[in-house]
Amino acid sequence: MSNDVVLIARDLKKHYPVRQSMFGEPVMLKALDGASFELKRRKTLAVVGESGCGKSTLARLVTMIEEPTAGSLQIAGEELADASESVRKSLRPKVQIVFQNPYGSLNPRQKIGSALEEPLQMNTSLSKSERQEKAREMMTSVGLRPEHYDRYPHMFSGGQRQRIAIARALMLNPDILVLDEPVSALDVSIQAQVLNLLSELQERLDLAYLFISHDLSVVKHIADEVMVMYLGKPVEQGANKDLFADPQHPYTQALLSATPVPDPGRKHQRIILRGELPSPIDPPVGCAFNPRCPKVFDPCRTTAPALTPSGNTQVACHLVTAGKE
Repeated sequence: MSNDVVLIARDLKKHYPVRQSMFGEPVMLKALDGASFELKRRKTLAVVGESGCGKSTLARLVTMIEEPTAGSLQIAGEELADASESVRKSLRPKVQIVFQNPYGSLNPRQKIGSALEEPLQMNTSLSKSERQEKAREMMTSVGLRPEHYDRYPHMFSGGQRQRIAIARALMLNPDILVLDEPVSALDVSIQAQVLNLLSELQERLDLAYLFISHDLSVVKHIADEVMVMYLGKPVEQGANKDLFADPQHPYTQALLSATPVPDPGRKHQRIILRGELPSPIDPPVGCAFNPRCPKVFDPCRTTAPALTPSGNTQVACHLVTAGKE
């Protein structure tokens, strides 16, 4: 693992046994079914897709809230599959998360200063004055004023609350920040401010970001790499500029067609997908996207495609494979 690579995931899976009836046998819900990627310092990997595609499950695995069913997950060179609890405990501060709803993730009865000091109180031996000093420094670094220290969450705007959540996530000097829809609950004007703050902090603190979103206009602005997921599996992965310039998978094309284009003179044809997202308990045979795909043909209905290189991206699509033969 090079110095810049802080996390490596290989064929990561998370399956849950689910009972569909009181007396029935449990069936397997494949929430995440084979994701491979790397996170690097000062780089952002965005994970995009509809609700139910496995984005939040991936976040829970990376933050060590849950353990993978199968696959390899290495953080700071340590393999989590066979790691002891002491190793896991030492790694947890290295990965922190910022949630979508900043008000829901803050204790309404706890002053902001106490909320920022709490991770230090639980994980370090710093004195109270040292914890206060570090909390105040972090408030300044995310654009909050000294008088905010003794205020409660309800006294702040949505954008300020998200700054508080970011500050709290950074208190233990992590290497990785998991950002779970961090700006989707904010006004558009405030979104830009928070995204700019995240970019500035990433450069200054050498952070790696796993940015989970359904908003491709935000992803285009902040991501270096993009992983498009559908029903628990990546269907296209590649550099931001390559994926947005030439999307290969029909699902990626449909997602991008739904993204507003700020150019009234540019022709923009929307691709409408048929039907609903299938159940991960009973996914379609073959390519999971085949019941909704506008370009479906025979192999799609029988064989699941593997991620294969196509141009500068990796794509799981029979159409792309057939085009190369």
